[in-house]
Amino acid sequence: MSKLLNTIKGHASKQVGKIRVLDASFLGDETPDTQEFLEALQGETRALRQEEVVRGVVVELRGRDVIVDIGYKGSGTINVDEFRNPDGTVGVAVGDVVEVLVEHLEDVNGNVRLSRERAEKMKIWDEVEKAFKANLTVHGVVLEKVKGGLAVDIGIRAFLPGSQVDVKPVRNLDPFIGKSFDMKVIKVNRRRGNIVLSRKLFLETINASLKEETLAGLEEGKLVEGQVKNITEYGAFIDLGGVDGLLHITDMSWGRLNHPSEMFQVGDKVEVAILKYDKDTERVSLGYKQKFPDPWLSVEERYGPNASVKGKVVSITDYGAFVELEPGVEGLVHVSEMSWTKKVKSAKGMVNLGDQVEAVVLAVDIENRRISLGMKQITPNPWMAVAEKYQPGQIVTGTVRNVTEFGAFVELEEGIDGLIHISDFSWTKKVKHPAELMKKGDSITAKVLNLDPLAQRMSLGIKQMEPNVWEIFFQNHHVGAVITGKIARLTDFGAFVDLGEGIEGLVHVSEISRKRVEDIQKEFAAGQELTMKIVKLDPTEHRIGLSVKQYEMDLEKGEMDDARAKMEPFKKATLADAFAQAKRED
Repeated sequence: MSKLLNTIKGHASKQVGKIRVLDASFLGDETPDTQEFLEALQGETRALRQEEVVRGVVVELRGRDVIVDIGYKGSGTINVDEFRNPDGTVGVAVGDVVEVLVEHLEDVNGNVRLSRERAEKMKIWDEVEKAFKANLTVHGVVLEKVKGGLAVDIGIRAFLPGSQVDVKPVRNLDPFIGKSFDMKVIKVNRRRGNIVLSRKLFLETINASLKEETLAGLEEGKLVEGQVKNITEYGAFIDLGGVDGLLHITDMSWGRLNHPSEMFQVGDKVEVAILKYDKDTERVSLGYKQKFPDPWLSVEERYGPNASVKGKVVSITDYGAFVELEPGVEGLVHVSEMSWTKKVKSAKGMVNLGDQVEAVVLAVDIENRRISLGMKQITPNPWMAVAEKYQPGQIVTGTVRNVTEFGAFVELEEGIDGLIHISDFSWTKKVKHPAELMKKGDSITAKVLNLDPLAQRMSLGIKQMEPNVWEIFFQNHHVGAVITGKIARLTDFGAFVDLGEGIEGLVHVSEISRKRVEDIQKEFAAGQELTMKIVKLDPTEHRIGLSVKQYEMDLEKGEMDDARAKMEPFKKATLADAFAQAKRED
């Protein structure tokens, strides 16, 4: 008997694999249970009941059976598989004290059948029920996702509903798999084998005690430590200890930040500043960038007007590109400041995200936190050279680059365009669209009319290559003069008469004859020559009013000689001569 006791003492405090082993101090206990166990080992038979958990000593390993002496009339047997470790080895030895459940007092072979696994589960159920009644905490490992929640191993399988995983709703349960947590037992049914857990209730209990302590220490401007609990598009929620504070994305960095995940991850520990604390609503606003100096406070010291700078393109819009000069300081390069010569409609075609660009500081607005930058200012303005090369009145030749409703753009050299307005194509012809006279790619010769290098504009004209026939006409004719011309076209209200060089005058239907004209189309024809008196001249609108009736009435009054004298110097041939002379002078 003493040899057996020594064997027991040598193994009483040993932990082998998952085997529950009694502590060595158990052998010295004077409790009734201890005395009963010792007496059983001395050969005294104790009364046993099926489904009872008892202590025994391993006395032999026999094939697939482990023989355990439980102080009964015969030893009990347990399948060796119940003692195997995860690596397949047997985790029990002779002399080990184990707790087992009596399954059968006598099997077909007359042996007592025992179960170590069921004894373990029986004890766990007892502990779970105890935890449920006393509102105690249990610890378990999440095994897998199941319908409605998670399966958890707390020694036996239990259920953690999805609604009880956290204090806030959790949409994705995958990150919880394989992790261990403390939880509360909220429902137990041993008969059905159901155990329901709540991590939410545990967290609420912990948070309630932490919350009171945390709230008492909150103070605006104070630096506190917390842990990133959740991340959204607009910010991160920081657990300060039972109290969540919001760190908005705009308060994370002085620089540009597209998403909070660029700076923080769930679980990160971070020191933040309390920006605002509302005691009534218990809302806490936090800041991270406030721990560092605002770079805009000293911007003027680093970025003065006309300073050359380098930076990275961090955002592109149609109207320009934002360039990061340093974290928290950005400047805008407007499309109008990207090229001296190109007509930039969108910045997207000029730069790409991440490009390193060089620019010049144009203006700094500290109050509105704006810096205007120019990329084209890095190189000389080619239009300044254009002002020296091209002068008003100079004849130039170029290629039609674009045709619009209001005119045509002619490229004189790469990036340098001049505009021929639709009104500068002809002195006399009514041009409805420039496409009537030219197309893209045509070579055009024109005269420089005006040049504004600062506005990067040059005006060209084609009609200015010839003398102004209207100016010549009005210089050589006056109201009352007699003139001859041919009908160019007829309308219901009168006849347009060709006076030469593309100039036309109008004879109203009431002035085309002394008699009443019922149908001008029948009584007159295109090409018919008329002698008329000039009754109206409008140099501004280029309008000439003529009258056959007034001419005929003058003849009747005996003024025919005077009329003929006035007519002679201003005949069509005379106008042509005057135009030719003006052209030679030009």
